[in-house]
Order: sequence, then C-alpha cells, then structure tokens
Amino acid sequence: MEAIETLAAGWIAEHPEWHADFADAEAAVARVYTDGPGRANPFLHLSMHLSISEQCSIDQPPGIRQAVELLARRRDSLHDAHHEVMDCLGQMLQDAQRHGRAPDGEAYIACVQRRATRD
Repeated sequence: MEAIETLAAGWIAEHPEWHADFADAEAAVARVYTDGPGRANPFLHLSMHLSISEQCSIDQPPGIRQAVELLARRRDSLHDAHHEVMDCLGQMLQDAQRHGRAPDGEAYIACVQRRATRD
C-alpha cells in the first residue's frame, strides 16, 4: 500500500461504526449525509484525520505538531486528540469562509493549545 493508504487504513480501523460505509464506498458516496448526532460524513471525517496527520508530519502551520502531541498526551489518546483538533480545524475554516479571509493558523493552534491545557 501507499503511505497514505496505510495511514487511512489505520484511521478507518479506529472507526468500526463506519466500516460498512467504507466497504461499499460507491453506495456511501451516493448517500446524503446531514449534520446531527451520529450523522457525520465518514469520508469528511477520515479526510480530517488525514489532514491533521499531514499537518503534524510537516508541522504546518508551525507549532501544530507540538500542540497535537501535547493534547494527545493529556487525553492519553491520539484518536481523541484528533477529534478535538477537528473542532478547532473546522472552526478555523468556518471563520475564514464567513469573513472571506485566509485561514488563521495561529488561531487554530491557540484553540488546540487551549484544549490541551484544560481538563
């Protein structure tokens, strides 16, 4: 497998609730996912895990690797940390889109750092 496929397989393994979606990707892609509890789009979720993994691997924006590692240590779980980072990433993208500006990497890292220092 390619490196990205290996990484994706690891994150897919963390989400058994979506194994059926990933096994029948054609049907899953055709499905309409709506916001709400238990209704997350598994492909969007997986892409966020992959994005955060890539950001950490190249430390872009600068400081994200350290912030995610600290959060993962505090939560004793990289997977749980990623889910919290997703909230920060989503907020940063939503703010950028709403205000018509570039994503604010510093605000993103600050959000992750705040989560790492709260209990």
